[in-house]
Amino acid sequence: MSDVLDPDSMSGTKKAAIFLIAMGEEYASKAFEKMSEMEISEVAFEMSMIDHITPEMLKAVSIDFVDKFEGESKMIIESDTFIENVVKKTLKDKQAKAILEDLEKKKQDKPFIWSRNVNVGTLAGYVEGEHPQTIAMILAHMPSEISSEIMMTLPDELKGDIAMRIARLGQISEDVVRDVDRALKIELSGAVGPGGKAGGLQVLVDIINGVDKQTEDSVMEFVEEDNPEMANDIRNLMFVFEDLTSIDDTAMREILKKVEGQQLTYALKTATDEMKEKIFSNLSQRAGEMLKDDLDAMGPVRLAEVEEAQQAVVRAAKELEADGTITLGKGKDDVLV
Repeated sequence: MSDVLDPDSMSGTKKAAIFLIAMGEEYASKAFEKMSEMEISEVAFEMSMIDHITPEMLKAVSIDFVDKFEGESKMIIESDTFIENVVKKTLKDKQAKAILEDLEKKKQDKPFIWSRNVNVGTLAGYVEGEHPQTIAMILAHMPSEISSEIMMTLPDELKGDIAMRIARLGQISEDVVRDVDRALKIELSGAVGPGGKAGGLQVLVDIINGVDKQTEDSVMEFVEEDNPEMANDIRNLMFVFEDLTSIDDTAMREILKKVEGQQLTYALKTATDEMKEKIFSNLSQRAGEMLKDDLDAMGPVRLAEVEEAQQAVVRAAKELEADGTITLGKGKDDVLV
């Protein structure tokens, strides 16, 4: 991960948040006037998770603004003040109060959400020195895409042990999570909210789904030796890129709406013919022809880049499943007979 956020993995809402922050309060207020309360709430939440913007992030949002900020190392943002001012300028007192209260509640409901705004290398360097059980607890509560990147940086001899501890992690006291959360925040100068979530197999699977093949193999080998039954359960829960061939066409079209063109091209570089056919059959003729042209013109690329693109597609699918837009269906409980 380059600096703070990976532009290729940003959602549309995240990009809108960065754009509006860069434009300033007055412009953002005018933009909010054109949005529904739900849209304002979603964008405001994303704004609250950003404490600085790098030129790379800004370029990913709008090339028109690169020249303005490429000489700066970053933009420091008082996001809470910015959001409060914009919301209050846009909405009536009662509406503004409701949105700001809802925003604060959302922030409090997501422990370690601030980790998205911290360099992964910095996070990993701090976490690696902790006791394995503490590492497991931290990774279980961080966003899975961040935990995946940290897991990949850990020494091979630690990966399997941490994975097993995450899988066996029970309910964690909210006070304990808050204490660790606060300590990590102070160490890394981030922003944080309390939690209380447990670990477990699904948490581990979400992390494994985001790591590279080498890390996945290392973790699964350790789990297989320690607990073959658990390893089988993990495999049943895991959802990988090629599993997308089994979803229905409506779900696939929803996923393709969220995936950027370059990501899709890279993701298909090593895909099976069945996977490619699944993708092409759910694209318009013009979009399909453009994608084929891009694939034909693509030269050799690093396998890591292909795997990263495939993981981005899977993440998009899982985000859509999480918000109820699609059903992926993985494991025996989802089989129709």
